[in-house]
Amino acid sequence: MTTTRFAPSPTGYLHVGNLRTALMNYLIARQAGGSFILRIDDTDATRSTQEYADAIREDLEWLGLTWDQEEKQSDRLDRYAAAADKLRDMGRFYEAFETPTELDLKRKKQLNMGKPPVYDRAALALSEDAKAEMRAERGNGVWRFQLDHERINWTDGILGDVSIDAASVSDPVLIRADGQVLYTIASVVDDTDMGVTHVVRGSDHVTNTATQIQIIKALGGTVPTFAHHSLLTGPQGEALSKRLGTLALRDLREAGVQPMALLSHLARLGSSDPAELQMDLQSLVDSFGLSKFGNTPTKFNVDDLYPLTGRYLQALPLADVADTVSGLGVPDDLAEKFWGVCRDNIETLNDLEAWWTLCRDGAEPVIDADDADFVAEAMTLLPEGPYDDTTWGTWTAAVKAETGRKGRGLFMPLRKALTGQSHGPDMGSFMPLLQVIKAKA
Repeated sequence: MTTTRFAPSPTGYLHVGNLRTALMNYLIARQAGGSFILRIDDTDATRSTQEYADAIREDLEWLGLTWDQEEKQSDRLDRYAAAADKLRDMGRFYEAFETPTELDLKRKKQLNMGKPPVYDRAALALSEDAKAEMRAERGNGVWRFQLDHERINWTDGILGDVSIDAASVSDPVLIRADGQVLYTIASVVDDTDMGVTHVVRGSDHVTNTATQIQIIKALGGTVPTFAHHSLLTGPQGEALSKRLGTLALRDLREAGVQPMALLSHLARLGSSDPAELQMDLQSLVDSFGLSKFGNTPTKFNVDDLYPLTGRYLQALPLADVADTVSGLGVPDDLAEKFWGVCRDNIETLNDLEAWWTLCRDGAEPVIDADDADFVAEAMTLLPEGPYDDTTWGTWTAAVKAETGRKGRGLFMPLRKALTGQSHGPDMGSFMPLLQVIKAKA
């Protein structure tokens, strides 16, 4: 069975970069009729919080990305300890004591010599007495996995054939000096125990994948199918990390972005398929394919989400937004009319409030100086309310007959006088919603 996972750290709110990874794994699982696991990576006890863990679930539920199984890595520390012991027994795990400053000096020296800046394995030469002396002096060291210096090869679901020389990579630290188990080994143990068959993540994890393949094999596990998607940038190619504060999913939700607009955009972004709005998740599942994605950095512009949100809303019946419309104070007898008229003129549901305020209270008229006399004469011909679907046509016909104006010169000044805006809903349909027209006074 196809099994995928999404493993966020509860150290902050989910953003669009996290969602892209979650969505790809979700779609692969659903397309294959498999299982999608939510795995909370909370081994960093000092930074992980329940608030962020709850927020992760809330964001995924808002998007409709349901999971079949949930795990917390903090509940699995005994499994990681057992894996570490196995690696020690195999002679593939060793303790190292260099300080960050010492490691930095080593890297600089290697670079100056034209060598790759990888850990020199000096700790392997330490005797047991020397290690005991280092612990007494510096405390516990970090634990590194000893890589076999050979080429690590795999066929990537997006990148194609990948080959990395393990000699060009430092032996990865799997356990910190304070005992914290790091992602590199925790992920391997979890993927193996949980039967994960496919792992999709960002291209910044390619080197991690190479080292994890060796760890998986050392522990006797089955190597999943890996795929590494391109990283998102800002619209000008700038690092997206500089803008993540404005791209948290909860902020997009607050701004009125609809889930299917966001999911539709991210499911196609960076692929050969054009971005098209889908109205339900199953449509995304049916059309998804990893082979359609490239490996070049992918530009993400949050502004692209709003036209998609608008198109999504335009297709909804009143029943789907009834609570929002009612919450504005729109009378029940006007709700259907109000939604039918205004939905084509909004990008998010947040825009509805301004339209209802205009309908209820009227708008400050906008009257160009050249049109002042014309508008004043036209307003004397406006019948008393309430208005219906024929009022605009009847009124403008009367104004045309009286003033001789026609076309844009007739309609635009009257629209601006009634609504204060040069664009908006069809005025014939909109007139019955207007409760107050200040311009008539």
